[in-house]
Formats: sequence, C-alpha cells, structure tokens
Amino acid sequence: MKRVVLAGAGHAHAQVLLAWARAPLPGVELVLVSPHARAPYSGMVPGWLAGFYRFEDIVIDFRHLCAAAGARWVQAEVDAVDADRQQLRLSTGETLGFDLLSLNIGSTLRPPTAAQTAESTASATVLALRPLADLHDAYEQLLARWSADASRQDLHVTAVGGGAAGIESLLAVLARLRALRPDRRVHGALVARSASLLPGLAPAAQRAAARALARGGVSVQLGASWDASWGAEQGAGAGLVLWATGAEAHGWQRDPARRGTLAVSPEGFVLINRQLQSSSHPAVFAVGDCAQWQPPLPKAGVYAVRMGPVLTHNLRAALGEGQALEFRPQIRFLALLATGDGRAIASRNGLGVEGRWVARWKDHIDRGFIARFIDHPVDSAGDRFMDR
Repeated sequence: MKRVVLAGAGHAHAQVLLAWARAPLPGVELVLVSPHARAPYSGMVPGWLAGFYRFEDIVIDFRHLCAAAGARWVQAEVDAVDADRQQLRLSTGETLGFDLLSLNIGSTLRPPTAAQTAESTASATVLALRPLADLHDAYEQLLARWSADASRQDLHVTAVGGGAAGIESLLAVLARLRALRPDRRVHGALVARSASLLPGLAPAAQRAAARALARGGVSVQLGASWDASWGAEQGAGAGLVLWATGAEAHGWQRDPARRGTLAVSPEGFVLINRQLQSSSHPAVFAVGDCAQWQPPLPKAGVYAVRMGPVLTHNLRAALGEGQALEFRPQIRFLALLATGDGRAIASRNGLGVEGRWVARWKDHIDRGFIARFIDHPVDSAGDRFMDR
C-alpha cells in the first residue's frame, strides 16, 4: 500500500480529491492534512467580507471531499518536513510517512504583534488577511464587537498593501461596517510601499481601482510604510488595520532545521520544476503560493486552480499511471476584483474595465467554481459519495 499525503486544503488539492473520487487508484492510501475541514475559496472572500455571501456559500467542504474520495483527513498542520526520510512532523506531534507528498498550504502573513502596536497611542486591532482559514473567526468576532459597541466614536480602517488583497478587503470591510452601523463614521485609508496601485495590472484597472477607493472615501498613501505610530501621525488614532502585504512562506519553510534538505527560494518557497515536483526531491510536489516556479509567478489563486489538473495527473503518473505532464503557466491571466459596492474590475492583456456587469460576471465564475465541489456526480461504484 502506497501513501499519498496532501498537505493543505488548497484549491489544487480540492481538484485532486474530486478526481480521485471519480477514479480511485487501487493500492493507494490518500491522506489530507489540514487544520480545518472547510476552506474558503479566495475569489469569493471579498464578497463574504462585504456581506454579499454567507461564509457557508464560499467554502469547500474537505471532510465531504475526503469521504467521497475514500481519503483520511488528519486535523493538523505541517510542523516540519524530512524529505530525505519521506516523513512529516505534524503540529500534533505525530510523524506521518509518505511515498508521495503534495504541498498546497498557501502562504501566510506576519503582521505586527499586539505588543508592537501598543508601543504608540495608535494601538490598533490588526486583522491579517492570510491564512484565509483563520480569518473567519477573527472577522466574525470583530463584527460582533462593532455591532454591540455603544460608542459613537469614529473608526479608522487602514489597509496595508496596494495589491488586489489590500484594495478588495478594505472596500469590502468598509462597506460591511458602514452598513451595520450607519450611525458611526468609518474612515478608510490605504498605505502601500509600491509606487502605484495594483502593480503589474493594466493602467486602466489601476485607474478604476483609484476611482473605487475615491468612491469609498479612502485616502491613499503610496511609497510609504505602516508602523505602530502611523495612525497617530495621520491623526487617525486607534482603529482597525487590515494586513494585506505580500505573501510569505510558512515558518517551517523558512527554518532550515524544519525543512531539512528540501530546496527553497531565499524567501522559503518550495522550488519546483515544470512537472510541479520539488527540484531537490521528486517524491515531493508543491503548488500554489507555497511553491516557486522559475521564473517566479505572481502569488495569485488562479495559478493554484490551473495547477490542479496537472498535479492530479502527475501524482497518478508517479504512481505508475501514464506519463507526467508539464505545467504551462499563462503569461497573462484574467484578474477580477470586487470593489464592495456592487461593481468589479476586470484586467487582462493590458486592458481594464469596470462596472456592475463585471461583478455579475465574476459572481457567475466564482459560483461555478465552488459548485464543482458541492454537486458531485456519482461514479460507477455508486456508493463513494455522501449526500448533504
């Protein structure tokens, strides 16, 4: 019996499990390691933050997928990888061996600590936008406190990061907070080190983002860094900080003692070849934000989604079914950004458009993706699927 371990409840692994449910390989044990049974689809997170979707509408139920695929779910996180011995050490203390390992654990952020923000009178609540699985509880608690607070004091919300995550999350959170408490003023600000909004996207999309921020009453400061004293210097006082800076590798990836001889980039991302295998250990695959292609790809969910079918095929090839395929990344991809007001921005091939029709288009695409993992077709065995 060979063991394939899928570490991380990411978009690519959802596709692996769905394909496995339809066509399982005999003599293979499939194990998913993830701390959470439900994982939000990143494309719909801004809509949930804004209140357009319920959280239940945007999650992939990995417990359900595991049952459908005959896979075992281990509720844990990866603490260390010994690729030479083909073993994982988990956050539970358990050691889990593997014949093949696939990493789809996404990325994380390292926001300032409470102690750091308390160094100034601008002490703020900091909400990190990643990992997404941890965002739900923190945001729901924030909304509950906001709704119950009897104060009429103004609130200042600052997003740190000028990419899609910073802009979408800020506009979504502002819309939600203002709708919940129309009796309180909510001010928005965005701080980014970059010289422009949405670096790398079409100029028309950048201009559309600037207009959306202006409609939301957001002040923008580019070429600047946020620190614990930033709010006081701007007269903002205490408030909420949305931490949406660039994707970072997880702690074990950055620690040589915990990643062993697994090849990583200087930032800790797992180096992969065209077959999505580790450049140092062929039994290890990695996809999405936790991996680094050469040359590096943007940290965008679209790549994890598009890597899914190739990963599925190549895992099976490594188990003796067929030949491995090469992943061919798109040079340009469609980016769709929600602006929290019923509109959205689309950018591709140097072009950018915005409008409510773009939001309807985005909603159609997003709902179509998530539906693939809810409406399972029954395979020939007839009994591998659980009904909701």
